[in-house]
Amino acid sequence: MAEAGVESKQPRHVYKVAKVESEIAPNQLNREFDAEKPNQKWTGDVTYIWAGTQWTYLAVVMDLHRRELIGWAMSDSPDSELTKRALTVAYEARGCPKNVMFHSDQGCHYTSVSFRRLLWRYRMTQSMSRRGNCWDNAPMERFFRSLKTEWIPKSGYHSPSAAKADVLRYVTWYYNRVRPHSYNGYESPITKIKAA
Repeated sequence: MAEAGVESKQPRHVYKVAKVESEIAPNQLNREFDAEKPNQKWTGDVTYIWAGTQWTYLAVVMDLHRRELIGWAMSDSPDSELTKRALTVAYEARGCPKNVMFHSDQGCHYTSVSFRRLLWRYRMTQSMSRRGNCWDNAPMERFFRSLKTEWIPKSGYHSPSAAKADVLRYVTWYYNRVRPHSYNGYESPITKIKAA
C-alpha cells in the first residue's frame, strides 16, 4: 500500500489497556495456559454469529489441558443465563469436579451475581482478564478465530436454527475430534485423550 501511495480508510480502534485487575476477581491464570491434568484450568468466552435477521450468541468453555471444548450454549441474548448454561454443561459432563479455576474476560455475563454464585456452588475459583487485554484469554480468542474463518459462512446463516445446528457440529465434532491442534502435537483433543 505504501508503494502504491494508498491509505486505508478503515478506522483504527485503540483499546484502552488496563493495568489494574478486576475488583471481582484477580487475573490468577496470568497467561499460564498450560495445565498438567484435566479439570485444573477452564476458560470461557462469548461471541456473536449472524443468523438471518438477528445475532445469535455462543458461549463456550474450554479445558486448557488439551484445549478440549467441554461446555457450550447458544441463545439470542448474551446474558448470564447463556454463560451459566455453558458452564453447567461443562461441569456435569466432567463429573462435577472440584477446585477448577475458571478464567474469563470481564463481561457482565461473567461478573453478574448469578454467575458468581454458580461458580461458588461448583466450588470453582474465578479468574478474570484485565480489561482490554485480549491476550489474557488467548486460547478462547484463537478458538473463535478458527470457528469464524474455517467454518462459518462469510454471510452468516439464514436462520438461528441453521446457525445452531452448524456451529454445534463444529464445536462437538470437528474441533474436538477432527481438527489438528498444534498444542496437541497436531492431534485433535479427543484423539490425544485416546492416545494418552
